[in-house]
Amino acid sequence: MKPGGGSRPVVIVHGRVEDSASPDEQDVLVEVEVVRRALASLGHQTLILPVSLDLEEAAAALKAASPAFAFNLAESIDGRGSYIHFVPTLLDSLGIPYTGASWEAMLLTSHKLLGKRVLQEAGIDTPAWLPAAAALSGAPGFAPPWIVKSVWEHASVGLEDSSVTRTAEELATEIRRRTHHERVEHLFVEAFVEGREFNLALLGGAADGQPQNLPPAEIQFLGYPEGKPRMVGYKAKWAAGSYEFDHTPPSYDLPEEDCALADRLVRISRACWKAFDLRGYARVDFRVDAAGRPYVLEVNANPCLSPDAGFVAAAARAGLSIEDVIQRIVADAAVPGGRACR
Repeated sequence: MKPGGGSRPVVIVHGRVEDSASPDEQDVLVEVEVVRRALASLGHQTLILPVSLDLEEAAAALKAASPAFAFNLAESIDGRGSYIHFVPTLLDSLGIPYTGASWEAMLLTSHKLLGKRVLQEAGIDTPAWLPAAAALSGAPGFAPPWIVKSVWEHASVGLEDSSVTRTAEELATEIRRRTHHERVEHLFVEAFVEGREFNLALLGGAADGQPQNLPPAEIQFLGYPEGKPRMVGYKAKWAAGSYEFDHTPPSYDLPEEDCALADRLVRISRACWKAFDLRGYARVDFRVDAAGRPYVLEVNANPCLSPDAGFVAAAARAGLSIEDVIQRIVADAAVPGGRACR
């Protein structure tokens, strides 16, 4: 039976976005429209539900809609990435099937330090780290360069050139700069792996139950001057017209000598999918050092589905339309007691 058939709608759930929200938050509205159109083309009626921290209101709206399932696009609630797991938790409590990762997987992948511990336990390399507060009392116990990151926020929020530091003094200065926007306990210091950057998208919903690896993408740092950190910071993702935005295109045409590396990235990304018990879709971000050793930076359990996003581009390279992608994500949706929508 077609999921969502009959008169029951599909509810597209996302975090409420204020008019004054930053570009990374506004982007979810583009995703909502992409998903709405794709679901409509697949024969589904849809309702759109913006969610705030008033979860009782959200629960009442979901009960009234009585959806066949929910398409979860909640990346933050009231602008806070640390609330990303609230929507799948709410849907679980109401017994409503939903797309994407479980609330547990969403929590573990979104809290980067918890995610790193899962990676370590699975034997997957990830750069060394320590809490930012510990770094204020002295240099980290691993070699520079070091990068200061947010524990919770994704989409490269807060990442600037100054986030990469090479001395204890620079590191302390950067941590203090970042604490104007985030509490120090929500920051951490990570070894900055100087080398190449890749990401690998995975898509569930296949008949064999295994994720499909989409073509790997390498981020190019075209014309970057010496001394400028080669990383995908906030400007590279969201500041259209900036140097970083215009000089960091992805490349899906890896040279033949990278075949072994690409195979290794595929194996690691599949191991990440298994370690976090993911479903639907995901993206794994890598740095590869000068010796060719890959390190997982993070696992994104709900990567962007906007038309200009890397996930959609990788799917297109694999011959998949956005309707194909959405259908596969729906096919991997979860219901209490098992899988649904196949």
